[in-house]
Amino acid sequence: MDALTRPAPLTVTPLARIAHPQGDVYHGMKASDDGYAGFGEAYFTTVHHGVTKGWKQHTRMVMNLVVVAGDVTFHLHDAATGQTVSHCLGTQHYARLTVPPGWWMAFTGTAPGLNLVCNLASIAHDPTEAVNVPLATYPLAP
Repeated sequence: MDALTRPAPLTVTPLARIAHPQGDVYHGMKASDDGYAGFGEAYFTTVHHGVTKGWKQHTRMVMNLVVVAGDVTFHLHDAATGQTVSHCLGTQHYARLTVPPGWWMAFTGTAPGLNLVCNLASIAHDPTEAVNVPLATYPLAP
């Protein structure tokens, strides 16, 4: 994707937390949900408190990100407009962030302890379809 092409819009979808006396159930994604773009793989990544990982831009992958433990701030940069926005997901805001190809993304662990992100990716990992640049390349959103 050309660096000046505007990526498709981001989507934040509130997710259900179903209370159960033996342990709660947390919804992730169904094939009928908005944002579902096929299934390639599900993977998990951690980020330590106060640490930022990124910037990465996928050229084909649609990411569906759910923070399953802790709190994470996702920083998303649109190179076409120069704007960076942030979305905080986790214990206080349980939701799924759908990130279409073309967005530059970095993310910061904001809770002490374990910050665990699940990506329900539209395609299997392919190191040739993503671009990485140094963290100093774009500003982080507040």
